[in-house]
Amino acid sequence: MIRKAEHQDISRLIELLYQADEVHNGIRPDLFKGNVSKYDEAELVCILDDDSKPIFVYEEEEVLAHAFCQINETKGHRLLQDVKTLYIDDICVDKTARGRHIGSALYEYIRDYARSIGCHNITLNVWEGNDAALLFYKSMGMKVQKTGMETIL
Repeated sequence: MIRKAEHQDISRLIELLYQADEVHNGIRPDLFKGNVSKYDEAELVCILDDDSKPIFVYEEEEVLAHAFCQINETKGHRLLQDVKTLYIDDICVDKTARGRHIGSALYEYIRDYARSIGCHNITLNVWEGNDAALLFYKSMGMKVQKTGMETIL
């Protein structure tokens, strides 16, 4: 079952955030500290209470995946069209549950939700080197919108 996250899910969300950090730290230890959660309990309470930042979870007997989203709107910008975007800030399927199409079900749910609230598009960022994520998002029909680049000094 996929549903919006609730306060009772906070401890499980934190466990999954540690798993997401593990992936990012493995790819970019120069940027990600490792063994940390992106948000603490107090921050998660605030996010859960903010309608512009829905969190969705996939649950069987326990929460097996999460997707942290943000609804962003551009209005009256000099250069850009008025547009409503659903940005996926963080998505993680428990490492013991990967390969069961949970990520696909969660993404499709998010896509339907974004359509239902009038979004023009869904965006997200993928770290270079996270080949599994990149292949997954491409299989969901996503395409490159822009490319971020760096020079390490």
